[in-house]
Amino acid sequence: MQLDQLKRREFIRLLGGAAAWPITARAQQAAMPVIGYLSGATFETMRDYVAAFRRGLAEAGFIEGRNVVIEYRWAENYDGRLPALAADLVNRRVAVIAASNTPSALALKEITQTIPIVFIVGTDPVKIGLVSSLARPGGNITGITILNVELIAKSLELMHNLMPPGTPIALLVNPANTVQTATETEAVRVAAGALGARVVILNASSPDEIESAFATLVGQRMGALVVSGEYFFLTQRDRLAALAARHAVPAIYAYREFCEAGGLMSYGTDNFGAHRRVGDNVGRILKGAKPSDLPVEQITKVELVLNLKTAKALGLTFPFTVLGRADEVIE
Repeated sequence: MQLDQLKRREFIRLLGGAAAWPITARAQQAAMPVIGYLSGATFETMRDYVAAFRRGLAEAGFIEGRNVVIEYRWAENYDGRLPALAADLVNRRVAVIAASNTPSALALKEITQTIPIVFIVGTDPVKIGLVSSLARPGGNITGITILNVELIAKSLELMHNLMPPGTPIALLVNPANTVQTATETEAVRVAAGALGARVVILNASSPDEIESAFATLVGQRMGALVVSGEYFFLTQRDRLAALAARHAVPAIYAYREFCEAGGLMSYGTDNFGAHRRVGDNVGRILKGAKPSDLPVEQITKVELVLNLKTAKALGLTFPFTVLGRADEVIE
């Protein structure tokens, strides 16, 4: 009888421990800090950049699922969804929010002045009102800037020098991102004037509009294309590269992924390094740093990637001066 009682007690003890384990695990998870991640793009587009962000977090001592939770919100290329997604993260009372592009950062700034925000933008964050200054951002916001707008004029110059004199060039921008489009368009107009190049602005904020833009490009006999660094176009890289190949249009892009998809060339910032730095700064804030004390960092490393296979298909030859400057050549 005593043996049966002992077995029964042992069984109850084990059962109680098993029942308590999920409760304990849930309590530990609930105690983890929660990070918000807001993006105007899609997860598929941002997958590798999110991995770089997590790498930066890990370097700061935070590993998703182990000692930190990340709540992701994706606008799926519809920037009009960003205010509601931003409000959702704020209502979730996350500890800090990472904003993966300019519209995301602006949406968050409108809705919270208390939750720390770490952005990555391709425009001047002072000029668009995100921070007071790069050295002393002030308030609850800091982040990383990449050279999208600053490099688009150079992209125009590279394409202009590659093509025969007098070749008209199209610039493809996303009018839904009004801030970046305005600054990129102005930069290209100034550069075109200095180069003596004819540039036509084309707009697209949906896949169908990309098809229409190419129809206009071909109809107006534009000889080449410069594509904005706005993230929407990154989500459409396969479509853009395929259309450029179909219509035999030389094009330059802001991201190396375009060249991997068959694009002719890209000229842009090291975006993986930029996203890693966002993760690191988020980690520093989780450790107690204040956004106002973290200067806005500028990623200045620039990569020129060339696709020789695509150049051959287009009947183009890169000058030795361009080949010599390339960081990577795809053959």
